[in-house]
Amino acid sequence: MKSFFTKRPVQGWAQRKRLQFFHRYLETGGRFLEVGAGSGWVRDALADIQGAVYTGIDLVPPADIVGDINCWLQLGLKAESFDTIIAFEVVEHVDCFQACFDLLKPGGKMLITTPLPETDWILRITEFLGLNQKRTSPHDHLIHLSRVPLFDQKDIRIILGLGQWAIFTKLQILRICHSGKVKHTE
Repeated sequence: MKSFFTKRPVQGWAQRKRLQFFHRYLETGGRFLEVGAGSGWVRDALADIQGAVYTGIDLVPPADIVGDINCWLQLGLKAESFDTIIAFEVVEHVDCFQACFDLLKPGGKMLITTPLPETDWILRITEFLGLNQKRTSPHDHLIHLSRVPLFDQKDIRIILGLGQWAIFTKLQILRICHSGKVKHTE
């Protein structure tokens, strides 16, 4: 595999598995926003994808945009301007679902990985042993992804009983059916 993966055993394995799991959404090209860009390993992974335009946002450099995702308007971002938003191991640190929803184009995807609230303690052990990156901030926003509002289409998988990996879709169109009911279509 390419050298952009970390040398920490558990974290490097998880990075490779994330790319494999989310591959079909990353290979499509388009405008990508990574929330919590960190070291930039996702940017590096997307570098060879034709038509991919990457923007990373984080609270600290070397992100393309340094700031809080929840202040996206003040940071110069435009509503419905991204095809895909990547939030790997970030939503446990900050409640950013509304901001991500607002920034996604209709039909856009939000790719998420986050610990299960009840097994987050196991990750603390892997951090202590040096197998995983130490937390950059507390996990104050642990949530079961099935409880996240806004997104009508959610594909959520539980990974090894420890994490949740999900694809959320922002629906494109509200269409009134002959029966008078509202129907969502992609």
